[in-house]
Amino acid sequence: MIDLVAAPLPPVPAPGRCDIDPDHTAIRFVARHIGLAEIHGRFNGFSGSLWIAERMRDSQIEVSVEADSVDTGVRLRDDHLRSPDFLDIAAYPYLRFSGGDFVHRGGSHWGATGVLELHGVTRTVKLDTTYLGLGTGMEGEPRAACKAVTELHREDFTLSWQKMFAYGIAAIGATIRIELDTQVVRAAQPDGLLPGA
Repeated sequence: MIDLVAAPLPPVPAPGRCDIDPDHTAIRFVARHIGLAEIHGRFNGFSGSLWIAERMRDSQIEVSVEADSVDTGVRLRDDHLRSPDFLDIAAYPYLRFSGGDFVHRGGSHWGATGVLELHGVTRTVKLDTTYLGLGTGMEGEPRAACKAVTELHREDFTLSWQKMFAYGIAAIGATIRIELDTQVVRAAQPDGLLPGA
């Protein structure tokens, strides 16, 4: 009989603050359009930091996304997504995520839990994360990378297009898949305190 052993924890960055590198990071989403084809989009404006603690579980992350940077490649659709029907960027210019509780699930797999503020509503969100490891950039700077996915329920954030529902058409599917490809680099002051410390 073969005993199965959990894969070891890959090396993680040393304690301290790392900042998201926007040039090597993508925040994408996938939604269903009128029950048919998928719409793929992204947010082009964002910033954030990751505070690595002595115990990885105690680490924290904060991300701020500019709502008006939504980009699906179709101007008319993007303008509608920015309108009060959806993101309402005049009232809610940012989407914000803050979280922690990093749990190692074996090998390169992690879970993280946080709070997403979207459209004036806050909800708990769980990220299914794949840690891609440590590397070195073109200028010799240390980097770390991961991929994460989560699924949002549109109506949890009061994102409903009632005009279309009146005709029995679900313009946007009930769930929206969020996909993150993230690289972080050591901050100029990497020993900054954790948020709230």
